[in-house]
Amino acid sequence: MSLNELSGVLWHERRLLELLLFKLEEEQLILSSGRTRWLGHATREVEQVLDQIRSAELGRSVEAESVALELGLDAGSSLRAVATAAPAPWGELLMEHHAAFVSLTDEINSLAQGNRDLLTASYRATRETLLSLQDTVDTYGPQGATSSFDTATLVDRAL
Repeated sequence: MSLNELSGVLWHERRLLELLLFKLEEEQLILSSGRTRWLGHATREVEQVLDQIRSAELGRSVEAESVALELGLDAGSSLRAVATAAPAPWGELLMEHHAAFVSLTDEINSLAQGNRDLLTASYRATRETLLSLQDTVDTYGPQGATSSFDTATLVDRAL
């Protein structure tokens, strides 16, 4: 039975997901510090790990399908279904892999969203700073189209 090979592939994929989590945290530290000199390198490293994960996912799907067929399940069965049908101790081990994947995926999604938020805030701050150096400001008009206005001024109506 190829449960041993499937477990090996799952361990490899878990290590890659942990590496992705680490690289995203590195990226977040760079973004948070405001020192973006190495941001391009950090982003490239994240993309490299994502490529490795895609390759590992292909290997996992091949192994999982082979095990599913050996266990009498349909091709394309989920890891949870394979774990339920697998004999002891494999079923428990596969369920642990499943739980780890869910946990890592949640952490990765949360960190990636945080990084997107930091990038968006940084972009807005940079754009606003650059616009403040101009005599006009691009903003949205009543119809939602962008238009240029003279630099906004505050009016104190209490005077």
